[in-house]
Amino acid sequence: MPAMTMTEKILARASGKAHVAPGENVWVNVDVLMTHDVCGPGTFGVFYKHFGKDAKVWDREKVVIIPDHYIFTKDAMANRNVDVLRDFVKQQDIKYFYDVGTANYKGVCHIALPEEGHTRPGEVLLGTDSHTCTAGAFGEFATGIGNTDAGFVLGTGKTWLKTPPTMRFVFHGNLPPYLMAKDLILAVIGDIGVDGATYRAMEFDGDGVYALNIEERMTLCNMAIEAGGKNGIIAADQVTLDYVNKRNAGNRPYNAVKSDPGALFHSERVYDVSKLEPVIAKPHSPDNKAFVSEVKGTKLDRAYIGSCTGGKLTDFRAAAELLNGKSVKIDTFVVPATTEVARGLDTETIGGKSLRDIFLSAGAKIGEASCAACLGGPSDTFGRLNTPISCISTTNRNFPGRMGHKEAQVFLASPLTVAASALAGTIADCRDLLV
Repeated sequence: MPAMTMTEKILARASGKAHVAPGENVWVNVDVLMTHDVCGPGTFGVFYKHFGKDAKVWDREKVVIIPDHYIFTKDAMANRNVDVLRDFVKQQDIKYFYDVGTANYKGVCHIALPEEGHTRPGEVLLGTDSHTCTAGAFGEFATGIGNTDAGFVLGTGKTWLKTPPTMRFVFHGNLPPYLMAKDLILAVIGDIGVDGATYRAMEFDGDGVYALNIEERMTLCNMAIEAGGKNGIIAADQVTLDYVNKRNAGNRPYNAVKSDPGALFHSERVYDVSKLEPVIAKPHSPDNKAFVSEVKGTKLDRAYIGSCTGGKLTDFRAAAELLNGKSVKIDTFVVPATTEVARGLDTETIGGKSLRDIFLSAGAKIGEASCAACLGGPSDTFGRLNTPISCISTTNRNFPGRMGHKEAQVFLASPLTVAASALAGTIADCRDLLV
């Protein structure tokens, strides 16, 4: 049997084949389908149109519905979208629904999925959101799909996929204290461009990757889509298995896979993390790469720490280390990705002070767990850029209008760089603050 990459092995299993090759089209069985308040209503419309008004989803326990984008707003249309989710859940008796305004509410779907045990090695996870690729950190094939495809999956549990070739990115060395996973992925995107991995799997490997905790691995896979990737993926190790086994919803069996020795990769890039320096993406594209040292001193109006990319506990712990005992010079918004992360702001401490107290004492504003301003949203969205200001952010995209005003300038950076910049009021190098 020819050697296969991880992604090929997973799609082979899901399609009932012994082997698949890049470019091969296959019908795959879907293990989990996720949708949220932005795309859920359209997906449900497709489902009922093509399967009938009385149709039932293929498996009520494999559909996960998570309102997270436009929820803390007075916008009537946004509120209506959440009502549509509630109606669908009731009609279909969906088991996993994390409704806003209830004790079950979670927050950002991509972080909620692993927290609630919906990510498992070797599975196929699809979601109506491009950053579904985040879950590749758990050794599974995870990718975003459109409403039409998702509507079909709701009715059949299957979808038609072309097997992507795999690009391999190897990170070696000891990560310096001034670097985070965000720096690594911005370096990659800057090198290959926003279309450099179009319809390809991005496999991350190397001792530099496996030294990262699971949240940082999620950041790596999260931004595969910013390079055009079909999916990002990291082979499961004991860190992965410990996390999954602790949370596995329904205690479902799973099979972790690794790329075979001799598997054919489209290409390979090797990085020595010990030689990298903090990276930033200038407006208006994630591949508009610069080293922070090259743009140091650029004036800023706002700092934003949050989103599926930069709103996890690891991100906040890093930022709080720099902000502890200091005061920000610009408006600084802190948005935990999930309610679990929000609780962590109170339980995680530095020098006896909670992360929440550190942020508030520094002058930052803390919002409710959600996507908030990452995707702009209605004008009353927490942290939204409603005027043409300059913002440094831990989010994933900086296209015109992405975080609100179409003339706003958004710089993408790690939580360390954002925190250092919040203190300076200009783009700052966190190395100047770390001892």
